[in-house]
Amino acid sequence: MTLVLLSSQASPVHAAFAEPDGSYDVVVVEHLRLKVPAEGRQAWLEAERGSWEPWLAQQEGFLDRQLLWDPVTEEGTLLIRWVDREHWKAIAPQAVQAVQERFEQLAQAATGQSQGNPFPLVFEGELLPA
Repeated sequence: MTLVLLSSQASPVHAAFAEPDGSYDVVVVEHLRLKVPAEGRQAWLEAERGSWEPWLAQQEGFLDRQLLWDPVTEEGTLLIRWVDREHWKAIAPQAVQAVQERFEQLAQAATGQSQGNPFPLVFEGELLPA
């Protein structure tokens, strides 16, 4: 699979994924970055597995996601692929908030933090079809 980026970070980024036959499967990629200190990496992954992972798997239009971690910046990057922007944005904000609350509860329990989000969002964007 080849990723083609057609813009800079200052504006939306366009992406297309090459198929084996040379055609392109154009999707929308939700791009998130979280502050994830080295000592919290496993707690972050556990909280993701217990909240976002099962919930996303049930969402219409969800394709897959990648969880990446940068040891230099101590940030987690999430790349979440959707069939199109309409499916992604059709999800009720209240549903997303409920899953976020579950994620934070699991993260707090795993890190021993009593309140707040142990892994705050530092960037939110999307990769749009060309």
